[in-house]
Amino acid sequence: MRASRLVLCLTLLIAGFGTGIWWSAVNARPSAATRSGQRPVGPGQITDGERATVDLFHRAAPSVVFITSLAVRRNAFRLNLMQIPRGSGSGFIWDEQGHVVTNFHVIQGGDAARVTLADQSTWDAKLVGAAPEKDLAVLKIDTPADRLQPIPIGRASDLLVGQQVYAIGNPFGLDHTLTTGVISALGREIDSVARTPIRDVIQTDAAINPGNSGGPLYDRCGQVIGITTAILPDAQSIGFAIPSNLIQGVMPSLLEHGRLIRPWLGVQGQFVPPALKRLLRIPLANGFLVEAVEPGSPAEKAGVRDGEFELTLGGAPILLGGDIITEVNGSKLDGMDKLDHALSSLTIGGSIQLTVFRDNKTVHLDIGIIERPIMPWDLPGRQDDLPTPTSHTDAHPRPWIGTAPGRRISF
Repeated sequence: MRASRLVLCLTLLIAGFGTGIWWSAVNARPSAATRSGQRPVGPGQITDGERATVDLFHRAAPSVVFITSLAVRRNAFRLNLMQIPRGSGSGFIWDEQGHVVTNFHVIQGGDAARVTLADQSTWDAKLVGAAPEKDLAVLKIDTPADRLQPIPIGRASDLLVGQQVYAIGNPFGLDHTLTTGVISALGREIDSVARTPIRDVIQTDAAINPGNSGGPLYDRCGQVIGITTAILPDAQSIGFAIPSNLIQGVMPSLLEHGRLIRPWLGVQGQFVPPALKRLLRIPLANGFLVEAVEPGSPAEKAGVRDGEFELTLGGAPILLGGDIITEVNGSKLDGMDKLDHALSSLTIGGSIQLTVFRDNKTVHLDIGIIERPIMPWDLPGRQDDLPTPTSHTDAHPRPWIGTAPGRRISF
């Protein structure tokens, strides 16, 4: 009996000892956070990823500004002039000289503007340059350099769908609001305030609201990869940002000349839609269909013909009867890439050779290139002067000069 009790006690002792060893091994096993390289997080603590976002915000926020567009009105009783806020948006500091980049539509229609820095100091701003066709504008404030923190600019051409992005702006006047998201798509196209297309736009699901316009879109390194510009109405989490590569390409011209210097041919139109060929069932060359020729342009002086007959195709108007540009300088013009390549080679004072399809014949035109003049809609506060569809007494309509219903291209 005594021997049986001794055996039982030894068995229980050994079992308890084994259980203790097993429990110690389980507790010593690393957690999922430790195995993934993250330190364990307790209540009130933040993860390494959250810390990186916090650090990025603290580095980037001082470069973001709040912009108030002002209208000058006369007091009805005292007859003196006063400035009234008419809108607001965001922007960011470009350099230590006080240049501020924003969207053109943020200041559009205003008579003056004020810039509020992160330290809440407010400064009068003057317009240095504007490119409505790219929805970009540059302001300047006379501020001590030690108050300014320029933003490093990244390369939008290296972006990939799925990358993390961060937007800082002033939605609804709530200054320095941070939102996060990912790059949802690349190579999108939106219309500028001048009704011309802006290509290679970034799509993101980071929240963008009224007041965010003109603010920076960052990558995880804190570099600006775009400027938040637009949202898709009646949709959620679909926002668009103009890429940093475009901004860098435009800035030198805006700073030096106050406008975007570009060669001007003076035609508007679109590439011949395949649906048009199927609908008309007539011989129609591939190429760029000229729908409108801008008055006083090199194209008008060279005799380029615009459209005369309006047709609705897929819900969008299209003008038929104009020239179809099939070649530029001997190269076939059959897509947007070819057109971009042709336009990039144009120089002011040079010339361009066009091959056009007209009345079932091939016609060759040699056109001199000049600088595009300043149009009324290029100037802040002059958007009411955008030409609207008109009919001339000769029954040859020249609608939409300066505008672009559908996917019209102007160059």
